[in-house]
Amino acid sequence: MLARTPRTLVTPSAWRIIARAHSSHAAPPSFAPSGVTSADTEIPYGDPACASSAYLPQKDGARTQTEEEKRAVSETPELTPEQRDVLEKIIRVDQAGELGANYIYYGQKAVFAAGSDKRTTGIVQAMWDGEKKHIAAFDKLITQHNVRPTALYPVWKAMAFGLGAGTALMGKRAAMACTEAVETVIGEHYNEQLKQLKADFPDHPSIPLLEKILTEFRDDELEHLDTAVANESQQAPAYALLSAVIAGGCRWAIKTTEKI
Repeated sequence: MLARTPRTLVTPSAWRIIARAHSSHAAPPSFAPSGVTSADTEIPYGDPACASSAYLPQKDGARTQTEEEKRAVSETPELTPEQRDVLEKIIRVDQAGELGANYIYYGQKAVFAAGSDKRTTGIVQAMWDGEKKHIAAFDKLITQHNVRPTALYPVWKAMAFGLGAGTALMGKRAAMACTEAVETVIGEHYNEQLKQLKADFPDHPSIPLLEKILTEFRDDELEHLDTAVANESQQAPAYALLSAVIAGGCRWAIKTTEKI
């Protein structure tokens, strides 16, 4: 069973996220101030109760950051080569993973929105909205820590959209089985990364903030897993085979993104 814990609450880079208009909306929805992420999704406002809000736009009247909090989102710590390798793999893999998650839900939403199952469309949209927060935060993290992003952006976008749309075409249960398999692997991976960060990293405010964000996002993903199970994911046709194939693909993608 995956562990759960309660939720807690820039240096320039050569790489920059290229803003593009998101074609799925004529105007930004109410939860988004402006701008788009590397997954072509709207950047949502931060929830002050969540650690990720440190990297997201704030609504008027939000509390001003302390100097320590500003350091946490603007500096990268001095690290040994081994520590730097760990940090880069964590941020590169997670940013790519959240890119893929957004495109999975994008594909599922495209299929369900074209049909008559409004309830499933709403469930998918709600989970997708959560993923928009994740990719927006990791876009900032990858720039702050000057991490090289994966070179496989186009591949992951195409494969993730295809996975989302393909399982949605198989029906609601198959789409939910896809969510369950993906979120199980991601939850496990976040747990592994949290263990790595607790092992001998320097006393710099960006590290405990990253730990809190990984914990927050892990718990979000596990909520999506629970939603999928509650919506009959395990009753999907060929559930065991479908889940094994998707989970295996996710683990392969993680290993590949660590290197490329």
